[in-house]
Amino acid sequence: MLTVLEIIKRTSDFLEKRGVESARLNAELLIGHALGLKRMQLYLQFERPLTEAELETIRPLVKRRGLREPLQYIVGSVDFCGLHLKVDRRALIPRPETELLIELVKQHAVAPPVRILDLGTGSGAIALALASAYPEATVTALDVSEAALELTRENAAALGLSARLRVLPSDWYAALPLTEQFELIVSNPPYLSDEETIATLPEVRDHEPKAALSAGVNGAAALELILRESRARLVNGGLLALETGIAQHSQLLIAASGGGFARAESHRDLTGRDRFVLAFA
Repeated sequence: MLTVLEIIKRTSDFLEKRGVESARLNAELLIGHALGLKRMQLYLQFERPLTEAELETIRPLVKRRGLREPLQYIVGSVDFCGLHLKVDRRALIPRPETELLIELVKQHAVAPPVRILDLGTGSGAIALALASAYPEATVTALDVSEAALELTRENAAALGLSARLRVLPSDWYAALPLTEQFELIVSNPPYLSDEETIATLPEVRDHEPKAALSAGVNGAAALELILRESRARLVNGGLLALETGIAQHSQLLIAASGGGFARAESHRDLTGRDRFVLAFA
């Protein structure tokens, strides 16, 4: 019988040969998920022989990862800003860099917002993180994908935040009356071009929803639309916070300047690349 450690080593070798980054970590997380064990618990059982039933549970998960399906979709969840979220093919996987967007909002919002808008909510990660951070706020979460909105509702229900989350199908601002305003608008829209999307890793290109990744031929198209239409939706002193592509900042700052904002600024991600634009009404 094979032990836990032996299966981890075999799985790591298998995944590495198929181009999976951090193969050992992926192997541990997959096997831990299959066995219902956290990583530390897994380490304490390295010498335990695995039953055939346990191996049968592990094998299909490893096969899926070897086909470059994202780990998060296989285990079905991700942690984001302290929240445990369900994730699947209905929406983009929340990224660690987007957690920094939430931190920037907390640092730069003039006052705690009570009306928040999340454009292109996907899994609801940003909307729910902000609802959790601002318990007095009502959050409106919009997305053009009904499937993504259903995932948002499932996450909101699981976190007990449904009462403060308004979930609406909308092509950006289309479902909102022109008179409705917010103290905070946040968005992580698609900001890759079609060409850039094709060049991404198989985990992204072949498994995550293309509509959540690519803005078409012009990767900045969605961001430019949001900037054009957001000032009228913000109260004076309000904040627009955007996650962006790393080569789009000069044009976005110009668009913000011409869009009626008092000022706009770039912020870098943890790798030192331009990643976020904050515009102040």
